[in-house]
Amino acid sequence: MTAPTAWLVTGATGQLGTDLQALLAGADVTALGRRDLDLTDEAQVRGVVGAWRDDVLARGARPVVLNAAAYTAVDAAEDDETVAGLVNGSAPGWLAEELAGRGRLVHVSTDYVFAGDADRPYRTDDEPAPRTAYGRTKLAGERAVAAVDDDAVVVRTAWVYAAHGRNFVRTMLRLEGERAQVSVVADQTGSPTWAADLARGLVEVALSPARGVLHATDGGATTWHGLAQAVFAGAGADPARVLPVPTTEYPTPAHRPAYSVLDGTGWAAAGLTPLPAWEPSLRACLAALGALRT
Repeated sequence: MTAPTAWLVTGATGQLGTDLQALLAGADVTALGRRDLDLTDEAQVRGVVGAWRDDVLARGARPVVLNAAAYTAVDAAEDDETVAGLVNGSAPGWLAEELAGRGRLVHVSTDYVFAGDADRPYRTDDEPAPRTAYGRTKLAGERAVAAVDDDAVVVRTAWVYAAHGRNFVRTMLRLEGERAQVSVVADQTGSPTWAADLARGLVEVALSPARGVLHATDGGATTWHGLAQAVFAGAGADPARVLPVPTTEYPTPAHRPAYSVLDGTGWAAAGLTPLPAWEPSLRACLAALGALRT
């Protein structure tokens, strides 16, 4: 008989963590936000996760950690790489070590581990070359998990948004109601990914035998400008109110990848359900927000 699964969700108050909790409602779930688990504190991480793991095993269940926590302030990380390095780089290794031989880890990573200058979707075996502190620290986390070489999978994703929290889609909806026109960069390309879709994928991969590194984003690709236009159109507004501008008009401390589409063929090859195309998922998110008008 297969042991029941007990889940621990880190980053519980974030976009992805919130949707993971909603998806796992009714299951054996422990959800830990920043106030519950300080990922810069090795002793606390090992103590909290180790105690949870031991309790789960004592109950005859299988411990699975979904690590949705991260230092995601991309620009702030440029001046705060030490802290970002603990959260994004060291903590995933601590989690992997606490679960080694006794549980499973699903760790979420990012497209920022790549340089962002490709002309085709990045494969899992392409050489990482991060150009930001955020990307460097996330790559360090991937390598820390790999070094443990146990029952773990790293899932890279990109351009995540949700029906809650602070994100690009909700910002565009707000600006549609506040401004006659909005300028959005049109020379950065990626795959918008609804957190609800990603949550389903993470739970599926957690219950699978997959290991190593996989890519999971909603299907297709667009620019930030194209995504903003789709938000306006879905909300019943004129997409022409979204004006295209180059990245050079919005300089930021951290470099933004010009192209960060991820190749998801490995996900399907592992027998996992491909995430939906980004357009219908965006409409589903808008509907959840009560904003869909077309």
